[in-house]
Amino acid sequence: MKKIYFMLVILMSTSVVHQVKAQTKGNNNYDFFDTVVNNHNQIFQVSGIPSAIEMVLKYCKAVDFNFYDVQNKWQNKADGSFRDFDNKEFYGITFSQKFLLPRDENFPIDSLFQTIENELKSGKKVIIALQVEGAWSIFIVHKQTPDGEFVSYNKFGSHTIILRNTKEIVKSSKGTEIMTYSNPSKL
Repeated sequence: MKKIYFMLVILMSTSVVHQVKAQTKGNNNYDFFDTVVNNHNQIFQVSGIPSAIEMVLKYCKAVDFNFYDVQNKWQNKADGSFRDFDNKEFYGITFSQKFLLPRDENFPIDSLFQTIENELKSGKKVIIALQVEGAWSIFIVHKQTPDGEFVSYNKFGSHTIILRNTKEIVKSSKGTEIMTYSNPSKL
């Protein structure tokens, strides 16, 4: 009986040791932005723009993960736009509205895509308005795939929405506006 008990203890401790090693092993694919998104919530139904602003502030490490001041001030303001944040500074980061143009066949989509690509290459994210299922929602362009497509993130409450066809959505909408930011101290 003692041998069986001893063997059980050895087996269980070996399993625990392997599990601990697996949990402490480094992950080379770590992405801080994923951590920001996973720990963020859009706390009001119509607070997509301030929610995106907060995620950028968190990504830039200008505020902590518990920061929701921008959304709390905005709440469910239904008549807001990127204009409310154009040339506004929050914690050393200044946001700028870009491509406020008519959405039609003359919209400079290639220039928009190049601007987004340049921002991503410099380590920044881009806030973008995307028409999804007939309504406009605010996303953050997070990265570009090897085939050139943009991957965009949105929060709806605590739920994360990821779009992998951002360019297609922009083209079908005949354009959109974006917000970029400058952070002289970091990004």
